[in-house]
Amino acid sequence: MKTKKTVYYILMYLPFIIVLIALPYLPEKIPAHYGFNNQVDRWGNKYEALLFPIISLFMGYFLLGMAKLAAKREEHGKNNKNVTIILGILMLVLFNALNVYSLYTSFNKVENLSSVSLDIGQLVFGIIGVLMIVTGNVMPKLRMNSTIGLRTHWSMKNELIWKKCQHIGGISFIIGGIIIIGICIAMKGTSCLLSVLGVWAILIVIDVFLTYIVAKRN
Repeated sequence: MKTKKTVYYILMYLPFIIVLIALPYLPEKIPAHYGFNNQVDRWGNKYEALLFPIISLFMGYFLLGMAKLAAKREEHGKNNKNVTIILGILMLVLFNALNVYSLYTSFNKVENLSSVSLDIGQLVFGIIGVLMIVTGNVMPKLRMNSTIGLRTHWSMKNELIWKKCQHIGGISFIIGGIIIIGICIAMKGTSCLLSVLGVWAILIVIDVFLTYIVAKRN
């Protein structure tokens, strides 16, 4: 657990360290926002590069709070807290990747994201796909709580139903994550976005329906 927390704090503060080192070398004006057509529609001061580090810190402390809350609601053991920390690490990996991507576009004053070989959607959804696979593997270890996991009106009926629902949710997350990674390899841009949203919508409907079936049978 101590090693996980060390990694967690490193990932939480790493974007700040990287940006502070890069800041003196950044152009005075950097791309601050891109439109749906991937073209720059606003240029900003180079200090706006601190945005991702600030978001990373906020998200990091928020997830630490969630981990503590999950631990308080767990009567025995620290499974829920450990799982939340693991998921927090993966979320911070995503923010670190976005921070590096943002610095790349800033240094090169990229006016059209389509000119970058790696699409921002491919990067984000690819990492989320990995996050879903890891989440699917740890979900069965979760004890019943009202903070994390596949939580519906039916999955919260009792511990037995909860366990079965987390196994089902874990499998669907793993399958969904693999499909999303495949989508990110094969597609980019709007088609990638719409396909990923479609997978998420299908997973939500299936998971909620299956929790109802499990509760009904038990």
